[in-house]
Amino acid sequence: MSSFALEKTDTGTRARIGTFSTDHGPVETPVFMPVGTQATVKTLTTEDLDRCGARIILGNTYHLYLRPGPDLIQEAGGLHRFMSWHRPILTDSGGFQIYSLAELRKITNDGVRFQSHIDGSAHFFTPESVVDIQRALGSDIMMVLDECAPYPCTFEEALSAMTRSMSWAERSLHHFTGTENRYEHRQAIFGIIQGSIYPELRVNHAKGLIDYDFDGYAIGGLAVGEPKEALRRIVDCCTSILPADKPRYLMGVGKPEDLLEAIAMGVDMFDCVIPTRNGRKGTAYTRQGKLILKNSANQNDFNPIDADCPCYTCRNHTRAYLRHLFQAGEILGMRLVSLHNIQFYIDLMRQARIQIHTGTFTEWKKAMNMIYPWSESTESE
Repeated sequence: MSSFALEKTDTGTRARIGTFSTDHGPVETPVFMPVGTQATVKTLTTEDLDRCGARIILGNTYHLYLRPGPDLIQEAGGLHRFMSWHRPILTDSGGFQIYSLAELRKITNDGVRFQSHIDGSAHFFTPESVVDIQRALGSDIMMVLDECAPYPCTFEEALSAMTRSMSWAERSLHHFTGTENRYEHRQAIFGIIQGSIYPELRVNHAKGLIDYDFDGYAIGGLAVGEPKEALRRIVDCCTSILPADKPRYLMGVGKPEDLLEAIAMGVDMFDCVIPTRNGRKGTAYTRQGKLILKNSANQNDFNPIDADCPCYTCRNHTRAYLRHLFQAGEILGMRLVSLHNIQFYIDLMRQARIQIHTGTFTEWKKAMNMIYPWSESTESE
């Protein structure tokens, strides 16, 4: 079991700072978790992540189950040893990945039957088997299997997915408490709130999960195409009723302005592929806004991406050099900009913690929103 200590809540918002304790070390919140879907954050080493200040990363049950498989990872001594990362790891249940395989899966009350996107082989996930897989992986935090309703969907469709997710959460927790850790460290389990864009469903699901006293609570099923105002409304209604002494995790939402908005509503944990995916495309995030390195304006620019950034990329390389790497199709460009973006996201969380602690979060957020304004766009960057 892991624990969360709430340390301070902002006076003007619901923004808060706290510490989530695990046997692999503490996690200070708000926190951004780099996404290491297949036991790797694309293009980056675990040493890179540690130097950037990452204190927890995310892996994915679906992908690791298919390749290399939980048995091999258990034989290696668990996911931490397998990928040489000795800080905390959170593993998603794979529910969202199965949701994205709409034509390759069938959902029933028992579980999800699906075909591998790799070789077409047939597999069956149940709430219990997903807990067993994550026991074998040995993550510090595991997520329950859930059903993510698509957007748009009717109230009835959202209700069906929410009801099934509630049943699966109960089964997951029952199985979790009836099984033992396979390693020396403890594991925690989080419930996931579903209900699409319908606040009443979200509230009902959240209250039901709270009754089971999970170690933490995630808000799932967002960033799937819904209007941004709906995202804000759903996050607000969930955080307003979740217990103060448990961490709150907003899954898969990751534009800087979205993180700022969610922190103000009391969210503690985030993950998203945006910083690394967009870094591989040549988009950098800076204290002055987004920078498209492929643009011709950077051809003769011998400044770093961000003069105030402490990352390896900004200390050693110029915009002109990075643009050259992308123009030449060199992999190093993808790595260097991904590294910078992870540093930016981790520093953004660090600054949020400082501002909450000093009581200046509202003013700081307002200044940051001038650089990263709230937008109704739901398209990926």
